[in-house]
Amino acid sequence: MHVRTLTTGGLAAACLMSMALAGGQAAAAPHTVNAPATTRVVTYDAGGSAEFRSAVDRGAAIWNESVDAVELRPASAGQRANIRVLADNGWPRALPTTLGSGTVYIGRQAVDEGYDTVRISAHELGHILGLPDRKPGPCSSLMSGSSAGTACTNPYPNAAEKAEVEGNFGGALVGRVPSARAEVIVD
Repeated sequence: MHVRTLTTGGLAAACLMSMALAGGQAAAAPHTVNAPATTRVVTYDAGGSAEFRSAVDRGAAIWNESVDAVELRPASAGQRANIRVLADNGWPRALPTTLGSGTVYIGRQAVDEGYDTVRISAHELGHILGLPDRKPGPCSSLMSGSSAGTACTNPYPNAAEKAEVEGNFGGALVGRVPSARAEVIVD
């Protein structure tokens, strides 16, 4: 007897053939042309983010909705996270170490001045994903940060920012220090 291992594509084809033989309607599986071959999982620990925990989780979810090449997930208990998120009384900032790793501070100073906590979280996570500040900039640019003003609550990256993160994680840059961003990025 010969046992054959099926790949995901082979399994899908076998299921379609089975449905066709059983009288069911066969349909082709959707194929996304731009989807990366693999998604890099980057974990984060928001245990030290205090009152900003839900904003951090929402900022990570926004990135997950926006890009395919990387997925931000909360670290499991006992797991060392790629990103550590902390709350403090200063200005928000990110300290990237390598692409997809570092420390984010959600500073209360900006929150006290009226800046949106979810936008701050998504913006600072954007630095860890390899994006620089783009100041001054419009509210439509997540990485314009504080230059968009306190009235700006847009926490979503624009098309160019999404494409840059896709490129950062879709290529050979993974695990390397983001160029010119090995220092503290203060927004």
